[in-house]
Amino acid sequence: MTSYDKRLHAFRTDLADLRLKDAVAAPRYVASRSAVVAAPVADMRAGPNQQSGLNTQLQRGDAVRVFDEADGFCWVQAERDSYVGYVAADALAAVQPAVSHLVAAPRTFIYPGPDLKKPRAGALSMGVGLAVTGFAETRGLRYALLSDGTAVVEKHLVPISELGGDYVAIAESLVGTPYLWGGTTAFGIDCSGLVQLSMRMTGRDVLRDSDMQAEHLGVAIDSGAGLRRGDLVFWKGHVAIMTDPETILHANGHTMMVSLENFADAVARIGYLYGQPTGYRRP
Repeated sequence: MTSYDKRLHAFRTDLADLRLKDAVAAPRYVASRSAVVAAPVADMRAGPNQQSGLNTQLQRGDAVRVFDEADGFCWVQAERDSYVGYVAADALAAVQPAVSHLVAAPRTFIYPGPDLKKPRAGALSMGVGLAVTGFAETRGLRYALLSDGTAVVEKHLVPISELGGDYVAIAESLVGTPYLWGGTTAFGIDCSGLVQLSMRMTGRDVLRDSDMQAEHLGVAIDSGAGLRRGDLVFWKGHVAIMTDPETILHANGHTMMVSLENFADAVARIGYLYGQPTGYRRP
């Protein structure tokens, strides 16, 4: 019998995704409705309340399937990585125009109009998807205009059609970002979130958690043949990115930020409590 991961398939004891009708038993099956994240960041929790643990985060522009709504929370599945969980209902909106650009700077501000001297209207992280409707220039600086009249500095964005490049360089731009369990943004991020976000900025969507990445991302390699920039090192519950054969980059609870560390030193430090690396993969 096939085993389904509840992190990636929407089923509970009381209801399930209609697409799983022939796969899992449930008293009720429901078709989803489409929605999009409207808040800058939306926490996806393990349960429908603010006290439930943070499993992951969605960002403005992310599309979701909504299966249930009650007591201010929606039970949803993210379209991009299939993750299932609970998101505050007021963080979602009806489907918006298609995303045309992603925020490419680690962080940027939203302004009420195309002028950096106006009081900021909010802040966005790398990876946020925006539907740009036009452009304007004020005092020599170009802004991307959004449908609600707000504006973002154009040089902080990248068109979806131009995603690419070295995902490690993108991850390196996030050095110093605070560590946040379940975080996926440049405001706070965890180890697998760093891999997911930096790869997304090159046009590659990957699964969310480190165990999923250890099983499905790229191909397994033998460390004895030599590691190189971009290879991934996995421990139980942790992942790090090789920046060169001697150095890793990872979001970690030791420094509580995204940081560089000598690989051999990290193996010794982590091994003391959590054991040796469990595998290596080349994306």
